[in-house]
Amino acid sequence: MSDSDALMWNIEKDPILRSTITAVAVLDRRPDREALLHRIDRGTRLIPRMRQRVIGNPYSIAPPRWEVDPYFDLRYHVRFLNAGGNGTLRDVLDIAEPMGMQGFDRARPLWEFVIVEGLEGDRAAIIQKIHHAITDGVGGMQMVMTMIDLEREPAPTDEEMPPAPEAEHMGPLRRTADAFGHVRRRNLGIARRAGGNLVAAASTAASHPAAVVAGLGATAGSVGRLLAPTPTPLSPIMTGRSMSFRFQTLTFPLPDLKAAAKASSGTLNDAFVVAVAGGLRRYHQRHGTDVESLRMTMPINIRTEDTSDVAGNQFVPARFVVPVAIDDVTEHIRAIHELVDQQRHEPANALVEPLAVVLNRLPTTAVTALFGSMIKGSDFTTSNVPGAPIPIYIAGARVESMIPFGPLVGVAVNVTLLSNLDDVHVGINSDMAAVPDPEVLLECLQESFEAVLKQA
Repeated sequence: MSDSDALMWNIEKDPILRSTITAVAVLDRRPDREALLHRIDRGTRLIPRMRQRVIGNPYSIAPPRWEVDPYFDLRYHVRFLNAGGNGTLRDVLDIAEPMGMQGFDRARPLWEFVIVEGLEGDRAAIIQKIHHAITDGVGGMQMVMTMIDLEREPAPTDEEMPPAPEAEHMGPLRRTADAFGHVRRRNLGIARRAGGNLVAAASTAASHPAAVVAGLGATAGSVGRLLAPTPTPLSPIMTGRSMSFRFQTLTFPLPDLKAAAKASSGTLNDAFVVAVAGGLRRYHQRHGTDVESLRMTMPINIRTEDTSDVAGNQFVPARFVVPVAIDDVTEHIRAIHELVDQQRHEPANALVEPLAVVLNRLPTTAVTALFGSMIKGSDFTTSNVPGAPIPIYIAGARVESMIPFGPLVGVAVNVTLLSNLDDVHVGINSDMAAVPDPEVLLECLQESFEAVLKQA
């Protein structure tokens, strides 16, 4: 594991900090079972992480290892069932919720798919559950794309099934030696990068010493902001935390949301955050209180051209206070745009992996407590994941919608947006201890999104 992924794995000693990603793909008809199983099986061979489990290293010398599961059984990870109730999307979400609440079997690869058949109109759905240690939202979409087709009935190919990755069992001595080798290679890589940086820094220091001192101060301040404890939420009402949550969803036209953002000189993400912030303000007002600002967590994607195909997480969990009580939508979008732009250029963003190396040297109890103090004081999380801009198919069924549900990881509400063709699908995951009336929250978010869309 990378040290960043290992942190997400280790902090689950506190179950409220679990980082399970859930997504629901609604299909226009039942997928062909044989074709679907073939596609998924092929995907697990092309993406080794889907056949790997997590194995701890002796004495915590290095992060846990990804090792091929010698007992991998596709039937455990892919299951079929019939929808209950009236076969509505709500019935599917009722199945997805307890799946998302349950922890993973740590002796197996960290993902599960449940295909729900018998929906109204002879449709179907696929509930996808994956641990955040495997990948982030952007990487998850890349994984999904290896299993889809661009036509309902693609032309037959003579492609052979890739061989399954071979399981290899390491004894204690070899595992220890491998852990030391990993640490040595990592330290050499850090030293090599640092060497080049030191040469550049020395040259800069000779000609611009004041700039170097200022830069060091800015970096130290940025790291302090990234790691600063925030144990208390700003919300006076969304203070409870539990292991139970509610999934809900909203859908809006993608062109309209883009137009609303453009009209206010903002981005799609800016308009999305303003809509969520406005919805949370309305929710507080429904409960007889008003708030000026709330603390938001937002994953900042740090992928580059060189790392776009690298497995694992590549994001910074930025936490910052955002205004929620700006009545003018245009002014609100511009304020959010400036705040988010600041977060994207924080110097600490380039230091996530080195910081993770240091944090992973702490006892698990200590690092869990540290992250709990950092994250549980956030009120909500927003995440914007780009989806497919073209029609996609899975085993003969067209994907009508893809609804993401990001993990709470200690916050009251996670609202995640995923675009699909001309729509944006908004997945709302709310902690039942913080939001005991999720239907009221849904109404407030609906009203706020509609207010933003009026800017188009």
